[in-house]
Amino acid sequence: MADLLVTGKYLVSIDDDHTIIDNGGLAITGDTITAVGPADELRGRYPGAEELYEPHGLIMPGLVNVHTHAAMACFRGLADDLELMQWLQEYIFPAESNLTGEVVYWSTMLSICEMIRSGTTSFCDMYLFAAEVARAAADAGMRAWIGEVLYDFPSPSYGELENGFACCEKLFATYATHPLITITLDPHAVYTCSPELLVRLGELAREKEALYVIHLAETEVEVATCLERYGVRPVQHLEQLGLLGPGMVADHCVQLTGEEIELMAERGVGVAHCPESNMKLASGIAPVPDMLAAGLAVGLGTDGAASNNDVDMFGEMSSAALIHKGSRLDPTVMDARTTLHMATRGGARVLQAGERIGSLEPGKKADCIVLDLHQPHLTPLYNPLSHLVYAARGGDVVHSIINGRIVMRDRQLTTVKEAEVFGAMDRISREIGKIKGNRS
Repeated sequence: MADLLVTGKYLVSIDDDHTIIDNGGLAITGDTITAVGPADELRGRYPGAEELYEPHGLIMPGLVNVHTHAAMACFRGLADDLELMQWLQEYIFPAESNLTGEVVYWSTMLSICEMIRSGTTSFCDMYLFAAEVARAAADAGMRAWIGEVLYDFPSPSYGELENGFACCEKLFATYATHPLITITLDPHAVYTCSPELLVRLGELAREKEALYVIHLAETEVEVATCLERYGVRPVQHLEQLGLLGPGMVADHCVQLTGEEIELMAERGVGVAHCPESNMKLASGIAPVPDMLAAGLAVGLGTDGAASNNDVDMFGEMSSAALIHKGSRLDPTVMDARTTLHMATRGGARVLQAGERIGSLEPGKKADCIVLDLHQPHLTPLYNPLSHLVYAARGGDVVHSIINGRIVMRDRQLTTVKEAEVFGAMDRISREIGKIKGNRS
């Protein structure tokens, strides 16, 4: 028996053949996809199942956001038009010193509302007060990879570094068997973490069989700093420490050489590409076509709403496709199929979850979204994959299902009370505004 049928005008599976089924759908039993095929065939096989039917609907896998800082939604627009290090050191780090668990919880909820509304069903988050990030994701029914960021210096979340390790251990214990939350280990970057801290976290990641998530080679300043301190570039620094490997999620990777790309591919490192944040902070354009050609696993991330300023993965897909065409002067680079793959199966591969999510196939977890194609900007439709990358918007998503549970139906969230989130954020933004006022 199936519990739910999701049917519509098209089903885009993102399987190996990128199968598209006209008048298709999928059957869900519990948290798992039971069958995929023509809608009429599924209705005949599962006559007792509830049906979520969208006559102009396009059904596809939920989007996988492989790098964000969800709680930074509270800083959206706080300090725009600045380069990365000034933005971090003069505005973000000082503002974060006043964070509390409550602020992080509600700010994460705000990003989760935005992510669900714009088609994201999984996200990988590294930030402060990670227990509150995880609580928000669990409350909202969102699939998430979550880690507490560790630095050499005291954190506003846990204080001294040893407390940070205790915090990580508690997260692993709390979410050891959770169906949606996976804990990661997250050194901030090579310029904020000593070699000893990087190695210690790497050893713990191997012990816990956890992902090792780190900002890497994001800016020229980071590369220069690493060369000055250690005599090598960031990628080689991690290689010499024995840390490059298949459990690593390297965020940004803007400033890479060809040799570094080959080395990362050999080691099985996953990369989170965040084009909009990189453009806004003028960090540069990551050599993603070269990474893909080398066989690297690459997914798409939004980064946080403080440096983007949204977490809409449809916008990120469009930006990713266009900036590489423009920078390479080659319209064939980053075609629609490649870009859509990065936002779904590519992201799943980066998070080592390709067997569970990223495509609509029997046996995988039931994470899917439905877009309403009955829109002026989506008409006419000749190539669904092209529209998803170049024309669709997050606001076109009408239904969202995570782990078999409908978390948005007809644009209405079912697991989050948005009025409560907006009320909390109104209070929080007034307090942050006072801090900003004092600084200026």
